[in-house]
Amino acid sequence: MINDNGHSDLDELYPVSEKVPNRVRTGRGHTLGELTLDNLLAGNVTSSDFAITADGLRLQAAIAERAGRPNLAQNLRRGAELVEIPDTVLLDVYELLRPGRVQSADDLLAAAVQLRDTYGAKETASLLEEAAMVYERRGVFHRRY
Repeated sequence: MINDNGHSDLDELYPVSEKVPNRVRTGRGHTLGELTLDNLLAGNVTSSDFAITADGLRLQAAIAERAGRPNLAQNLRRGAELVEIPDTVLLDVYELLRPGRVQSADDLLAAAVQLRDTYGAKETASLLEEAAMVYERRGVFHRRY
């Protein structure tokens, strides 16, 4: 989890692992400082504790935004949404985005609705909607194999 105390000075915040490592926690509540080989070998942390969290990505997005990198921030926010989506769903969406895999924008738009309504992934759903329009305009829906 992150607790944004309203830092406006990036020097106080970045790099997070050095300046404010306790602001990022694993899914099971461990701090970055607890992610050590000794703790792993002792069973105090597991391999799943080393996975990125949505909160960690949102903190990185806030840092990118403050650094004047809005596109990177948007990508990190989408990444934060994806952390909560099952891998099977992500793989299905990935397959839809590959050129020539679907016949119309309807499949991408349906996936966007699912991501938004089921998983709250608004930014990612918007990306799929944009992809549907661009694919339509460029004729990507025609089979290429």
